[in-house]
Amino acid sequence: MNEIQIAEVSKKLKSIIRSVPNFPKDGIVFRDITTLLKDSEAFKLTVDTFYQKYKGMKIDKVVSVESRGFIFGSVLAYLLGAGFVPIRKPGKLPAEKIRQEYQLEYGTDAMEVHVDAIKPGEKVLVHDDLLATGGTVSAACKLIERLGGEVVGICFLIELSFLKGRDRLKNYDVFSIVQYNSEQEM
Repeated sequence: MNEIQIAEVSKKLKSIIRSVPNFPKDGIVFRDITTLLKDSEAFKLTVDTFYQKYKGMKIDKVVSVESRGFIFGSVLAYLLGAGFVPIRKPGKLPAEKIRQEYQLEYGTDAMEVHVDAIKPGEKVLVHDDLLATGGTVSAACKLIERLGGEVVGICFLIELSFLKGRDRLKNYDVFSIVQYNSEQEM
């Protein structure tokens, strides 16, 4: 897809994504993708857009971050003929795992992945539903690289560009379909 086609897709999907003011707290506008998920045409358009972007890259694994990243990440893995790897919050994975902590606005959090999820040299696409500050996906990339994987791309349905999450991911190829340039943009 070219930039004009992606801009058209973005406009269409943005018109379907519900913006919920003051959720989960005052001053925040929550970008609710359930309206997109229940719309079969919009869901297909989203998946097709990601697939067109990455179909020729010979990706071995698609890694997604808990939990909304799993929705598109698993479908994308299937279409690309790749394996799917979930990265989860601590305490959710049953086998041997590694952990990566990352900074939040107030404090720290962590993500984990099974040690056998990615083999050295595998080409990995990272997917999450939303890019805000970039902390979660940055931690995911560190986990992948600790296991010897090569992050060949990172994709998001939504990017809150005003939070400058791309700055944390500047060493990677980052793609997002829909961008919001301010908290108030609808």
